[in-house]
Amino acid sequence: MTFSEISIILYDAVIYIAVGFAVFFIGKLVYQLVHKDFNIKEELVEKDNLAFSFAHVGYFIGLLAAIGSAIVGPSRGLLLDIQDIAIYGILAIILLNISIWLNDKIILRKFSVKKEIIEDRNSGTGVIEGAISVASGLIIFGAVTGESGTLIQGITSAVVFWLAGQIALFITAAVYQFITPYDVHEHIEKDNVAVGVGFAGALIAIANLIRHALMGDFEGWGYTFSEAGFELALGIILLPVMRFLTDKILLPGQRLTDEIINQEHPNVGAAIIEAFAYIGGSILITWCL
Repeated sequence: MTFSEISIILYDAVIYIAVGFAVFFIGKLVYQLVHKDFNIKEELVEKDNLAFSFAHVGYFIGLLAAIGSAIVGPSRGLLLDIQDIAIYGILAIILLNISIWLNDKIILRKFSVKKEIIEDRNSGTGVIEGAISVASGLIIFGAVTGESGTLIQGITSAVVFWLAGQIALFITAAVYQFITPYDVHEHIEKDNVAVGVGFAGALIAIANLIRHALMGDFEGWGYTFSEAGFELALGIILLPVMRFLTDKILLPGQRLTDEIINQEHPNVGAAIIEAFAYIGGSILITWCL
């Protein structure tokens, strides 16, 4: 590779990074605008609100994944690439913030998320809120990447697949509640961080599978939905299986439920192992498919 070719590659990379940072900054401003009823600096710096930190960093991770969806993929030339990053980046920011609002109203509908995070500083709720952002960012990454014909077709397919991914998260939340012998919402509202960590792992695991199913060039609605449906079904099967294996293999001699809710101080470490089992299982599935 000649010096001239290296210079062109570095120049393009710097431009892409600069545009990516600009879109990321817009995403940060949108978050502040959507949550203008509280002071982000005050929560992070003055109040040392750990619950808010979990939620806030989760948003940034989800935002990074969402913006990355507009950057990853074959180049169409510098100017067209900048156009795609700007358009799909803004679309990703909009979808991510809608995702958070939707999931707050549906998955965490039994209590006020804002009250739990801002007033009660409930880290369990903060972990789930952050996981919802990460999960939605992964889904957006899968929905936006790949070639989908014209710009309008690309935006349409991205929005449709994003919506399907959100429905998959709602289904995941319902299944997770079904397989756990305790009321997830009740224990989260009681500031049980361990319950929040396990639930967060399940959401991210399913989102990772949906991301994998949606990635790649658009080959038709039926094909993509069948792929996503197949991997969602695998994920739903994964949840009880990995919870059982966590009980029998990863936590030998102890019951996961006892560690998480039947102790004076819930075992967050055990919940981290549970979350790892879900996410690790989903990664293994994507490697094998």
